[in-house]
Amino acid sequence: MSYTQSHKQILDNLTSAVLVLDEQLCIQYMNPAAEMLLEATARRLKHRPIEEWLSSSEDELSVLRQSLASGHPYSKREARLITQVGREMTVDYSVNPVPEAGVLLEIQARDRLIRIEREEELLTRHASARVLVRGLAHEIKNPLGGIRGAAQLLDRELDREELHEYTQVIIDEADRLRHLVDRLLGPHTLPPIEAVNIHAVLEHVCSLVSAEAGGQITIVRDYDPSIPEFSGARGQLIQAVLNIVRNAMQAMEEAQTPDPCLTLKTRALRQITLGAERHRLVCALEITDNGPGIPDELLDTLFYPMVSSRAQGSGLGLSIAQSIMNQHKGLIEFTSVPGCTRFNLFIPLEPSHDTSR
Repeated sequence: MSYTQSHKQILDNLTSAVLVLDEQLCIQYMNPAAEMLLEATARRLKHRPIEEWLSSSEDELSVLRQSLASGHPYSKREARLITQVGREMTVDYSVNPVPEAGVLLEIQARDRLIRIEREEELLTRHASARVLVRGLAHEIKNPLGGIRGAAQLLDRELDREELHEYTQVIIDEADRLRHLVDRLLGPHTLPPIEAVNIHAVLEHVCSLVSAEAGGQITIVRDYDPSIPEFSGARGQLIQAVLNIVRNAMQAMEEAQTPDPCLTLKTRALRQITLGAERHRLVCALEITDNGPGIPDELLDTLFYPMVSSRAQGSGLGLSIAQSIMNQHKGLIEFTSVPGCTRFNLFIPLEPSHDTSR
């Protein structure tokens, strides 16, 4: 095997995408990893200039040309690139000018690692908040029982009828606060597990919110009928989805959104990593509304208890929904801009494949 052939074989077996560009920044070689990343074959892209197969900012293309002219290598982290098929991705790349040959471009996709880091951070923050809330809630419940019991004893000893009203206020407010604490604590364990059809869950939620909205909100369904049943707590899943849908419905109502619309979309995804676990098959539920969006100051704390963007919101619905998803080994993510808020619920359909990253 010749020296050139051995080097080509090494490049062909790398997991990083490697391309060789000539002095006009046209592709002369790309390894199989680059073909997968760019979603195109080397034969299709060979001899084509960089602007035709990869969209980036003009500044980055200018730096690439300067590197070629000066012979100085450089690297860029978390650059946003768009492939020829229109898929946007985050990558790290290194540029190494090769004398009399052009440029060696090495690209490493970062989307999956960024997603794993973001999900792990989300799960860690949510778990920390839950531990704090549970500890605080238990400390509140203990004296509440004493206050309520003392108010009941005092109520029995009072002779004047008009004074009973005051003791009853104490009892009612103690009950109200205890109910709030119970909601803060959320579900400790899942109820009995059963076979769940995600579309039956969604249709149940749709019937509830349709009745509440009185036909004022359009509900669009985009279901994937191939999604199989999975083991879960049907009632808890209904509660999680209902919390998100009801939040969206109320936000659109408060903002007086013209032509309010909710879209429920399901898809089956393969080889998806949630936190540190990779799952072979996942049910992806997307809930989208065209409401006002979530304020920027709440984006990092939205799943914390008592955090709400609505004037009348309790701030518990999303925290409880995330807890329910966590108990199903799933996760909730969201993106939001004015006019489009999208919540993505991921529920594993099978036991995790492994815990590798």
